[in-house]
Parts: sequence; C-alpha cells; structure tokens
Amino acid sequence: MKRQLQIGLGGLALVVGGLAISGNVLRLGAEKNAETRAAASYLSLAKVSPAARRDVDYAKLDQRLQRMAQQPSMVGMAVGVVENGRITFLHGYGETIAGSGDMVTPMTVFRWASVSKGVAGTAAAKLAEQGKLDFNAPIAHYSKTLRLPGGTEYSATLGDVLSHRLGIYRNAYDDKLEAGEDPRFIRQTLGSLASLCAPGTCWSYQNIAFDASSEAVASAMGEPYQQAVPDLLFKPLGMTSASVTRAGLENAPSWARPHAAGRRELPMSDVYYRVPAAGGVNSNIKDMALWMIAQMGGMPTVLSPKLLETIHAPLVSTPGELSRLRKFRERVDKPYYGYGWRSYDYVGHRIVGHRGGINGYRSLILFDPKLKSGVVALWNSSTSQPGGLEFEVMDMLYHLDFRDWMELDRKGAVPVAETPDETRSGDGNPRRR
Repeated sequence: MKRQLQIGLGGLALVVGGLAISGNVLRLGAEKNAETRAAASYLSLAKVSPAARRDVDYAKLDQRLQRMAQQPSMVGMAVGVVENGRITFLHGYGETIAGSGDMVTPMTVFRWASVSKGVAGTAAAKLAEQGKLDFNAPIAHYSKTLRLPGGTEYSATLGDVLSHRLGIYRNAYDDKLEAGEDPRFIRQTLGSLASLCAPGTCWSYQNIAFDASSEAVASAMGEPYQQAVPDLLFKPLGMTSASVTRAGLENAPSWARPHAAGRRELPMSDVYYRVPAAGGVNSNIKDMALWMIAQMGGMPTVLSPKLLETIHAPLVSTPGELSRLRKFRERVDKPYYGYGWRSYDYVGHRIVGHRGGINGYRSLILFDPKLKSGVVALWNSSTSQPGGLEFEVMDMLYHLDFRDWMELDRKGAVPVAETPDETRSGDGNPRRR
C-alpha cells in the first residue's frame, strides 16, 4: 500500500510538473508571438511617411544640405528626420569616397563613434530591467579589468561608468589606446592615476573606462558585446544594417570611407572598435532613424517607457559644456548627462541626444521625446560644420526664427558646432567630438 501511495504521489508530481512545463511553454510561446507581432508592426516604421510631416520645411532643409555637401571640407553625408514618431526624411549627399562618383544613399553605412555610448547605456538598462544587471552594483562585480585610484572600483557603480562619474581625468589614456595597447590592459593601469574626486561626485568624459560597461553586458548575456548588442537591441528593433565591428562596416554593400577635412582619404583604424561600448557601432541612416524612434518611445515592447526614463534622466550637470556650445547659447542651456545620453533645455523644451567623432567620421542624434521628433546625421569627414544642422531642424520644429547654424552664408566662416565630447582621432591627434 505504501509503495502504491508513493507511485501515486510520483505520478501526481509528474502530472503537476508536466502541467507547469506546459504552462511555461504556453506562456513563452505567447510572449514570443507577442514579440513577433510587435516586430511586424515596427516594420512600417522603417518607411518614409510624408503624411507625418508637420513642422519641418523639407524643401529648405534639402536645399541647405545640398549646399553643405558642396563645402570643401565635406565628402559624403546622410540625414534622417523623424516627426510625430515616423520617419519623414531620409537622404544621402555627396560621395562614399572623394572623387569616386559612388554616391551616398540612405543605405550607406557610416560609423556612429560616441553616439555608440547611448547604445551601451540602453543595453545595460535592458538587462537591468531583466534582473541581470544592477546600475547600483560596484563595477568590480562586472568588470575584471577596470582599476580605479584607491581601489574605488569596489565603490564606483556600473551607473557611474555609464555616466562618466569615475573621478579620473578626462579621456584618460586614450593616447595609449591609439598607440596600439590593449584596452583591457590599459584599464588595469587606471588605478595608478591621481583621483579628481570620489566616484559619483564629479563628471569627466571617458572612453577606455566607459568600455568597462561592455564587459558587464557581455557577462550578463553570456556572449561577446559585439554579438550581445545586436541580439538584445538591433534585431528586435529591425536595424538590419547595424553592427559593432569593423567587418560589419566593411562588408556592407555601401559604406563610407573616412576622410580628413581636406577631402583626403584616411586609412581605416580599428582603434575604437576595441572599446565597442564607447565607439564601435555602425549603421546606415535609416537604422539610426529607427534607433531614434525607439528612444522616443516608439517601440515599447523593446524599450519600455521606464527604461527610457532611466537612461535619459539628467543625472549630472555638465556646465563646462556651455563654453563649447557658446555659439548656440541663444538656444541651449542646462546641459546634463545620463546613462550614455546628454540632455539640454532648448528654449524651454527638453531635448536628448549625443554627438560622436573619430578620425574621418562624425555623427549626431538629437530629439524631443515629447514631440517624438528629431534629427540624425552621419558624415565621413573630420569637419564639425554640419553639427549646426541639428539646431536648424529643432528651430523648424519649434517654429523659431531662422539662424544660419551651419554657417553656410557666412564669408570665411570657421566651422561651428564644436562637438561637446572629446576623443582622440585614431591617429594620435586630439579632436573635438
């Protein structure tokens, strides 16, 4: 009788277990189906929607961009505009290689440079939402290579890494990275630096230290960062051209080569691909526009409203940036940094974005989350002049008086729009980013 009871209880356990497994399978299947339906609905976001146009003067914008493409410092450029959560403008200008006749199109792939930092912040937040990372945990829990002055890698958090609050001097040891040293080794030597402040109490822009976040993401995903980011973000968002490797750029059917501001083609460098969280992303302008839509809340099954609120939050004031934005002070005030993202007050409107620059490439993204409108741009020369484009588009969105922010009409103008982030160029020379 006892044996029969044991057998009976065992059978019941198997039935209950089977039902639980069946329930989990059904639940996972339902979640997968929901994700598939959401992904299908997002496909329409990749198309240009003229019906969503409202505030931007696209004829004027196109005319301005054609003039920009003809500037002696320019080679090629791609621009995307989103209004009301839909892509309203995608256009390529100029050439992928100076003098080649190979024209830039919306499918031409460029490098994002430091706009990649927002990808790292978003990936980490996505994993935190899944309970796989904790922004408040010491970075030493996730990075095996980062050392900070006084052993503060045990008090500095993952969030401090993603918001540049580590207490070390700006762009620490970027020159060593460009000299060919392994960034993992360089991170171990950062502990020998003098401390500027306690972690979490002051802001100082980083590349090598920031890339400790790639170790955190890779560990949580159980795969290299270069694979984890596409799996976690790019594929669910429908970003088919986006990658985090040099091969991803060079294997694209159309990709823009780097150039100096004098239109001289530059050799490709993999320096900042070796710190992928800081500067390793590539894509065409269509996928960058999709990324902006997602950042404005247009793909909530992938990037939830709470996640976006977290990464865009104004965590730390960066008043020193105002000196670099002095030519735009009529519009811009109250600069802050979040988790891989900047935010500003733009004549009473809160805007979010970032800029990037490495030797031969520049990039920008700027948007108003409330309006679900903004602009993205990529170009393949080391000039900062097109940076004024983002403010010309924002002025159109807000119906402000026209300002020649790209300085196309100013005689003998020095290119404006010095980017607010510093990096090195990849050839050992400091550049504005």
